[in-house]
Amino acid sequence: MTQIMKGIKVVEVAQFVFVPATGAVLAEWGADVIKVEHPVRGDAQRGMRQIAGVTFDPVVNPMIQHPNKGKRSIGIDVGSPEGQALIYELCKDADVFLTNYLPAARQKLKIDLEHIRAVNPQIIYARGSAYGNKGEDRDRGGYDATAFYIHSGIAHALTPEEFDVPLTMGVGGMGDSQAGMHLAGGIAGALFHRLRTGETSEVDVSLLSTAMWMSGMVIAPYLHTGKQMRVGIPQAGGSVWNPFMGHFPTSDRRAISLFIMVPDHYIKDTFIHLGLPEAAEDPRFETGLKLTENSALVSEMITAAFAAKSFDYWREHLKTMKGQWAAVNSFLDLGDDAQAIANDAFYSVEPIDGSPPLRVVRGPVQFNGEAFSAPRAPEAFEHTEQILLEHGLDWERIESLKAAGAIA
Repeated sequence: MTQIMKGIKVVEVAQFVFVPATGAVLAEWGADVIKVEHPVRGDAQRGMRQIAGVTFDPVVNPMIQHPNKGKRSIGIDVGSPEGQALIYELCKDADVFLTNYLPAARQKLKIDLEHIRAVNPQIIYARGSAYGNKGEDRDRGGYDATAFYIHSGIAHALTPEEFDVPLTMGVGGMGDSQAGMHLAGGIAGALFHRLRTGETSEVDVSLLSTAMWMSGMVIAPYLHTGKQMRVGIPQAGGSVWNPFMGHFPTSDRRAISLFIMVPDHYIKDTFIHLGLPEAAEDPRFETGLKLTENSALVSEMITAAFAAKSFDYWREHLKTMKGQWAAVNSFLDLGDDAQAIANDAFYSVEPIDGSPPLRVVRGPVQFNGEAFSAPRAPEAFEHTEQILLEHGLDWERIESLKAAGAIA
């Protein structure tokens, strides 16, 4: 397994999903990521154990695995002088310091850029934030449901005009995970720059900037024209502009999506695959322009064709169709999805209590086509003694720090 970050040491002082997800990506790539957690409560994310009406055991919590797999955990009270001294000790030989603490908290805890660089001038200082490290909102906290989804315009763009309020962000952590990957890429670039030039860097990624980059293909033309589109309420059938683009229910109440954006070269093949050979020879439908002129009729024909057979039939039958399509999968469908599995989308981690393995999603980058994995996420403070012993502390000093509440 190629580990492009093997030998890189990362000190992470962060909570929840966004910046810890960066640490998880770096750990998958082979870095030694030391996760610093509060010595009593740990990462605040550990207290969140519910999704889809299910409450997880704190020891077997899949929600902790995604942003924390592959790391080691140490419990340090960063608010105490003893804890701050330990942070500096960890950073002396570290390559990266990773945090999502707000500016005021970083200053109060003495972990801002000037404090960390004072003990290691060459360390890469990486910040993740809701709104960026500049401007009047730099001190505002936020989650992907606020900074990424609402503030960025994504919620507005995805909500039909007929609705009074925006659609709720239905996929928790989506913006966090994407921003975490961006920050991991920025850190990789900073490490490469330091290797080539000897110069270190500060790296910043925000949830807002991530959302804007992901939406950049439409933001730019909207700003240029002063106009923007809004989605309509979803309806079955093809588009009025192109009936080969749309969502079509199957006989068992699932759906297949067609997205044949430039249909001219696909018309005959598509009609034949849909069981409409007569339409393939009909001069009314022989070009993309004529499809548009007859969109209502074509949409009706395609809708009826899909409705006549099952979801599984179409998933298999359309594999030989030349045009672009997709089965409308659920997240549960992905667990058995042959294409996801063929590309090593999942790996298993072993819970500490010996219960059955948990399947987790790997980061999207693959090196040399190799499958890779990382160990499970650490339990809170699981590696405190090990890490401190590695950094030269003896047992007497460790026990003293424990007694003082500086570590756990």
